[in-house]
Order: sequence, then C-alpha cells, then structure tokens
Amino acid sequence: MVLLHIKHGDEDQFLLKETCSSSIENLTQEVNKIYNGRLKVQRICAEVESLAEHGIFLPPNMQGLTDEQIEELKLKDEWAGKCIPSGGSIFKKDEIGRRNGHAPNEKMKQVLKATVEEAKALISKKQIQANVCVTIDMVKDALDQLQGAVMIVYPMGLPPYDPVRMEFEDKEDLSGTHAALEVIEESEAQLWWAGKELKKTNKLSDYVGKNEKTKIIVKIQKKGQGAPAREPVISSEDHKQMILFYHKRQEELKKLEENDDDACLDSEWADSHALKRQFHGVKDIKWRPR
Repeated sequence: MVLLHIKHGDEDQFLLKETCSSSIENLTQEVNKIYNGRLKVQRICAEVESLAEHGIFLPPNMQGLTDEQIEELKLKDEWAGKCIPSGGSIFKKDEIGRRNGHAPNEKMKQVLKATVEEAKALISKKQIQANVCVTIDMVKDALDQLQGAVMIVYPMGLPPYDPVRMEFEDKEDLSGTHAALEVIEESEAQLWWAGKELKKTNKLSDYVGKNEKTKIIVKIQKKGQGAPAREPVISSEDHKQMILFYHKRQEELKKLEENDDDACLDSEWADSHALKRQFHGVKDIKWRPR
C-alpha cells in the first residue's frame, strides 16, 4: 500500500493508504471527503464546547440583543422550554449573545467535553506522528460520537437553527465565514504531487510506479490556484535546529573574542619552565617556615 501524507498548503492533514492500482478520480474523492469531514468535526466540536458552556442557540432575531432590548421588543425564545438539558440547567450568561445561557449541569457538561476530546483525537494531526491513517469511517465515528453525546444531554433535541443540529443534518450555512474558504467542493478538488497535478483519468501507478512501499506527500487544493509550493529540502524542525546551532556557535565565538583575560597563564600547564624544574628536582618547593 502506498502511504499518502496529505497536506493543504503547508499544513499537515492526515495519512492515507492506497494501492498503486487506485484511480486518481476515486482517490481524489476519498481524500476530499476525509478532508471536508475533518473540517466538519472541528466545527461541530467548537459549537458543542459552546453548547456545554452556554446552552442552546438563541433565535436569530434575539442574538446580540441585551436583556432590556429583548424585553422592550417583547421577544420570546419558544425553544428554551422545549430544549432543556438532562438533569436541569445552570445559568451562565453568554457575553457574545449567541446562546441563551441555560447550560447543562456539571455532569452533563463533562459528557459533552469528554466526547469532544475523543472526537478531536480521532481526526487529529497527531495521528501522523503516530503513523495512524485516518479513514472516512473514523470521521463518521467521530460524528456519531458527537451526535450521541448531544442526544444524551439534550434528549428533546436542539432548535432547528442551532449550528450543532444544522451540522448533523447537513444544513449548515457557512456563507460569509472563514470556514467556507476552507471547504473544497468535490468538483473543485485537485491533488498535486512533486509539482505535478494528478490527472483524474490516470492511476496512481502512473506517477509513483508499482512499488507498494512508497511514501509520498500529496497536496489537496481547489482548481485554478495553480501548482502549490513544493516541499522544502529540509523540514521546518531541522531548519529550526540548524538556526539554533548557528546562533549558539556565534555566541561562543563572540565570547572567545571578548575574553582577553590572561589569568590562564598562571595555571600549571601554562608554565614554560615546568619541565626544567622537574629535571632539577626543584618542583613544588614551598618558601615558608615550618
């Protein structure tokens, strides 16, 4: 199996194993699904953490308003009485004004947070260091774990406009957000390796040969962006170590130039007459009375 180290720009994403006979079209689809799936998991994790801290999303017409403005306009959150967390809620005001502040109790809060950490670990970039490949099934497992935890804490469900529910139902609206820039549509996805675009009409073996033990770095990006920057000759970590060594060496040379102390000439090893005194037997003579 060929080991593919997937990157987007200069950022590591995940590892994936494929056979040399795999078509580039199928490979592109798989890489794109995992890439977008990881982004989805990350977005949901961020919103679930916010859900654990400040409760469900406010209706769009109440978001960002102060309590006085809500009272003056006579607005009411109809879902607040329906979407009550298991075990009751604890009020913790959302300073941003996005959520209603009725957060789950400490026990349910820990259920959400623990699940978030598990989901993050499944699709983490640290899996690359552990030499673990991320698959679409792992992404689905992370999504299922998050959805299960939310159902445990909110058995009556979430409001239809809550970002967590919208993500689970694939109804999320990312327009005008930074997240929208990160997502790559399947029709726009391209794979690059060694400065070459991997054409969807070819097979992986057309580029890397038939050696199943090959490891390559593949970059995913949108069409029309041109060839991505090629990988540096040395890694960023090696470059840091080289800079550190050079700086340390410069400091040592600087100290040697500044050190004009002649105290070392009084040392025994610097005595040019030591050998002569050794032969004459007058070494270690002490001139003081007994």
